[in-house]
Amino acid sequence: MDTLSPCTCFQLRRASRLTSQVYDRHLAAAELSLNAYSILRRAREPRPLGALAEALGMDRTTLTRNLKPLVAAGLLSSQPGEDPRQRQVHLTALGKRRLQKARPLWQQAQDEIETIFGGADVAALNQQLEALSLALEAESRA
Repeated sequence: MDTLSPCTCFQLRRASRLTSQVYDRHLAAAELSLNAYSILRRAREPRPLGALAEALGMDRTTLTRNLKPLVAAGLLSSQPGEDPRQRQVHLTALGKRRLQKARPLWQQAQDEIETIFGGADVAALNQQLEALSLALEAESRA
């Protein structure tokens, strides 16, 4: 293995890619990627596009690009909100069924990560990552 990189971004991205592979492998049985699953989970209630992008930590352009195949597959719909300039993202009935099928697969992936890394370490890591996200969000608004 290479020498430990001092670059936090590199370390996060490398761990994220490897972790995503575990989730993607499990979620493939529901014909979803982790990215698609994450979007569907956060679209269970109708949400404006901007609010959904913020919840996912994505910019609107990236989210729009990621929504297209989900809308084309009939898992999500996008309709005008109260303000016609604003789009609302809705989970369809098909999307709800796919999400129900995917939930236990996601849990299997979660369990695998906890087995590999340890449940307490995963919980501590998640707390640290949440704290980092909140700090970075606060800094970007300052």
